[in-house]
Amino acid sequence: MPELLLQSPVPLPRAGQQRAYWRAPASGTALAAAALAAAQRIDGPLLLVARDNHAAHQLEADLRTLTGADPALPVLGFPDWETLPFDRFSPHPEIVSQRLATLARLPELKRGVVVVPAATLMQRLAPRSHVLGNRFSVRLGQRMDMDAEKRRLESAGYRNVPQVFDPGDFAVRGGLLDVYPMGADAPFRVELLDDEIDSIRAFDPESQRSLEKIDAIELLPGREVPMDDAHVQRALEALRERFDIDTRRSALVQDLKAGLAPAGVEYYLPLFFAAQRGAVGSTETLFDYLAANALPLVCDGALEAAEHAWKQIGERFEQLRHDIERPLLPPAELWLSPDALRETLNRGARIEVCGAQHPRHEEAQPLPVQPAPALPLSAKDQPAGQALRDFLSNYPGRVLVAADSAGRREALLEVLQAAGLQPEVLADWPAFAGVTHGAIGPAAGRGGQTDQASIGERLGLATAPGGKAGPHAFAIAVAPFDDGFALDAPALCVLTERQLFPERASQPRRRKRAGREPEAIIRDLGELTLGAPIVHEDHGVGRYRGLVAMDVGGMPGEFLDIEYAKGDRLYVPVAQLDRISRYSGANPDTAPLHNLGGEQWAKAKKKAADKVRDVAAELLEIQAKRHARRGLAIDVDRAMYEPFAATFPFEETPDQHAAIEAVLRDLASSQPMDRVVCGDVGFGKTEVAVRAAFASASAGKQVAVLVPTTLLAEQHYRNFRDRFADWPLRVEVLSRFKSKKEIEAELQKLAEGKLDVIVGTHRLLQPDVKFSDLGLVIVDEEQRFGVRQKEALKKLRANVHLLTLTATPIPRTLNMAMSGLRDLSLIATPPANRLAVQTFVHVWDDALLREAFQRELARGGQVYFLHNDVESIGRMHDELQALVPDARIGIAHGQMHERELERVMLDFHKQRTNVLLCSTIIESGIDIPNANTILINRADKFGLAQLHQLRGRVGRSHHRAYAYLLVPDGRNITADAKKRLEAISSMDELGAGFTLATHDLEIRGAGELLGEDQSGQMAEVGFSLYTELLERAVKSIKQGKIPDVDDADRFGADVDLHVPALIPDDYLPDPHARLTLYKRISAARDADALRELQVEMIDRFGLLPEASKHLFATAELKLDATRLGIRKLDLGGSGGRMQFVEKPAVDPMAVIRLIQGQPKHYRMDGPDKLRITLELPDATTRFSAARGLLTALRPG
Repeated sequence: MPELLLQSPVPLPRAGQQRAYWRAPASGTALAAAALAAAQRIDGPLLLVARDNHAAHQLEADLRTLTGADPALPVLGFPDWETLPFDRFSPHPEIVSQRLATLARLPELKRGVVVVPAATLMQRLAPRSHVLGNRFSVRLGQRMDMDAEKRRLESAGYRNVPQVFDPGDFAVRGGLLDVYPMGADAPFRVELLDDEIDSIRAFDPESQRSLEKIDAIELLPGREVPMDDAHVQRALEALRERFDIDTRRSALVQDLKAGLAPAGVEYYLPLFFAAQRGAVGSTETLFDYLAANALPLVCDGALEAAEHAWKQIGERFEQLRHDIERPLLPPAELWLSPDALRETLNRGARIEVCGAQHPRHEEAQPLPVQPAPALPLSAKDQPAGQALRDFLSNYPGRVLVAADSAGRREALLEVLQAAGLQPEVLADWPAFAGVTHGAIGPAAGRGGQTDQASIGERLGLATAPGGKAGPHAFAIAVAPFDDGFALDAPALCVLTERQLFPERASQPRRRKRAGREPEAIIRDLGELTLGAPIVHEDHGVGRYRGLVAMDVGGMPGEFLDIEYAKGDRLYVPVAQLDRISRYSGANPDTAPLHNLGGEQWAKAKKKAADKVRDVAAELLEIQAKRHARRGLAIDVDRAMYEPFAATFPFEETPDQHAAIEAVLRDLASSQPMDRVVCGDVGFGKTEVAVRAAFASASAGKQVAVLVPTTLLAEQHYRNFRDRFADWPLRVEVLSRFKSKKEIEAELQKLAEGKLDVIVGTHRLLQPDVKFSDLGLVIVDEEQRFGVRQKEALKKLRANVHLLTLTATPIPRTLNMAMSGLRDLSLIATPPANRLAVQTFVHVWDDALLREAFQRELARGGQVYFLHNDVESIGRMHDELQALVPDARIGIAHGQMHERELERVMLDFHKQRTNVLLCSTIIESGIDIPNANTILINRADKFGLAQLHQLRGRVGRSHHRAYAYLLVPDGRNITADAKKRLEAISSMDELGAGFTLATHDLEIRGAGELLGEDQSGQMAEVGFSLYTELLERAVKSIKQGKIPDVDDADRFGADVDLHVPALIPDDYLPDPHARLTLYKRISAARDADALRELQVEMIDRFGLLPEASKHLFATAELKLDATRLGIRKLDLGGSGGRMQFVEKPAVDPMAVIRLIQGQPKHYRMDGPDKLRITLELPDATTRFSAARGLLTALRPG
């Protein structure tokens, strides 16, 4: 890191002057650069006050990149709790960990930058004596009494758990202590020999593997609120003194008495520090932790954000203050008011950033940091990269292209090189910024030249000097900046993808999830195990025996080994994996293996293809009828819609955004919408429905929301009502919780057009329900409805827009969507900070159950215990109460009276009870963010889709969630049940619901998919191939062609350049991962998809070896050759041949020009082959020749 990034000074408060005013720069990254310049020039720390949490995160990330993690100038973040004021659940341990780590460092911080959102700066905090006075260390050779250490950790606020996952956890097993200290990057394993510490090792909480040995660890307090007996007692006394509270009914008091930290205990912080009974506790603020010479830098809009936060705090206080079981402290005891915040800031000097609306904007001084210019690499009216070339030739300083990751760097480098630009390749920002203007950096060699070529070689990338003199005049490096910027002195410009691809600027990249098509998730070869049945489209069903490496023609290659009947083996090159699919049909153990080379497979495939044609024709007839209907277009009023969309309190995920836009397009179409939105539980499907409902209702069309259960109807009603609260739209619900008279009144309003949105169960499908002008039906969890309801839905589908939401699609839905007959939107991107649910399968064990309950209740959470037998639910209640005496257990099941059920659910929602013993009534809908553990008794009796839905009841907040599937002794479980449990426990990653549907197919067989007549054909060829045949048949019939399942050219060109093209096992040892990647490479549909895959591989596994680069280059050649109608391209050391399909897309004149211009090198060999005679000694010359040839043959 250079001593000074900016040589031009930034304005600072002068002696005797209280404030300096900066004119707001165009981007957050430019502001970060200016803030860093200020921090480098002042004597104390810089307190950077951001507008909100998002801006704070971005500024912190940009500052870390700019400083290159320089220990002399640390960047510390103090994040928001990310809970609502007076919330009923506590912040995630990782957030608390980061906050405590920052608080512990602040008193000693001489220089550096502290980034904090304005609303967070208002918080009153525990005094320094709590954070600094309760630190303790553990060292090698130290004596330790494990019981005493356990008590010390619990007293410090650490949680005793079975397995350590989160900061603040610890676990004791014999002479081992696992502890995850607050503020640490990883947990540690402390091992005792007798009573002395023998070793301390960091370990990975996911794999539990040890990482490195260390000598000592320092432990901060486990919470921001002290939970030792003395402080808890002080808080209890203060509660009794200050509030008229029924201590027997208050969950807050009962939890504190039991030594538990109640959810949301942070909002009672002052009570724990009360000096005497009834007194206000002595809290402090972030200003008290900072050195006296800290200089605040207040971002534009930050003080207004503080005002807004204070208003929200007041509103929440007024809403919640009347709950006598959970009394609230006045806001002024927990936060600084905006006036108090201003007063504190006014005590010393500060820098204020002034936007256009700021009263001091005109007198504010501009900064020597400018926005970077937009230099699109592709523009219609000029050659690729021309704008950047012109800029480079005129700009007086150095230019850096900043990539988000090593993978993006390589992808960008390819694009730049294709445009004729050759940037120097550097590792990161410090490698570029380490060379100050006119000076040589530490890597300089003889003659004033840096040794950057060797850096490029070590990175495995080609390096080439820029077009200008001077070190790193034009370079590319990994520097994940939010936006580009340009410095005045030294003249230096940083370009990000926002500048190079302006059209993509508004699209946040979440590559690994957002880039995959729904079909790809199903059709890839993931989860393939040795011995599993697999289908080769030309040879039939065999068993997968692994990946094998073989030399063919002196070239190393990797092949898929398939065993057929009679032990015959087929070795399939990895480049041909598009011909392979997973077998999903009947029981995999009894899958019908075919004879290699026999006629059995050809007959089976022909029979299936004949059936598929009939099905395709029938399905197209349904679709044609739907498309023939007109006049349903709903004109979305964007002027109303956009302000409504802006009230969504979370950031949309890319998948969610795509689904919403697709639905709005469908509504505006004159054809009836029939779209399935598939997304895991809690991934944001409801917001898609809310947006669709608003668009329809604001256009004057009525909306019906159809749900399977009363509880879900109530929840959807609350969600829709809350979201529409500020708009003139009327929402009502038909449910069991309403009287007959109330329902009749609602139906009357509905018929008269006085209701815009009606939410209800299948009651909405009854003949007495009349609509004035129904435009949209939203169906949640269609598979939960019976046959009669589905028939009624079919009739509705003909005349209105239909939107179906599902977490695990039923197979028929899945197939129709995949065949393009119902539109599919897949939401596979988890919301920010969502963690996958940890899933365990266990036999009933009292100790395990007690641990599971205690783990959740100790962190102030709630537990679902699912027992689906109403007759014995009372006995189960007594058993659980004996097991966990402190638990407050409520009972809920479908046979209870409506009002009683409503009361029980409300008690659980309000946390009066912390365990809900229930039937499957909770399967759909109820949303309790504080409930993060579920135990399912006799899980072997549930279907896979149902287990997935039930598990989705937990993990809806930032907390780590747990699902325990309880089963009897393994001998009493059916084989199908075992497979279901294996599938659900292996699918604990987020977004697994879509893939689970195909597992369900494998387990249950495909009988119900398209009727018994079809299931035999499907069992013969497998579900994946069956659906592919169906898709091809539909496509052919749409184009007016006769479907041909044996079309020889359906797999595209066969390209062989006789070079190693594989993923070496020393680069990626896991054969399972290699197989999945091979399949994804062979299935990529364009060069962009291949580039994204390349980026993903580099980010996950490191820079690509040569053989893998060849694999991608071959795949790209195959795409180009296929588009030109080339069947085969074979090039070796002395040339080769090219074979064309019957009607190729090549330019015939180009072929003639090649033959006439270079007769020694090119000649026709029969009507469809081009013979090539060239000296091509290595991979570089072969790839170059192949690309040149394909370019020459391209028409136009």
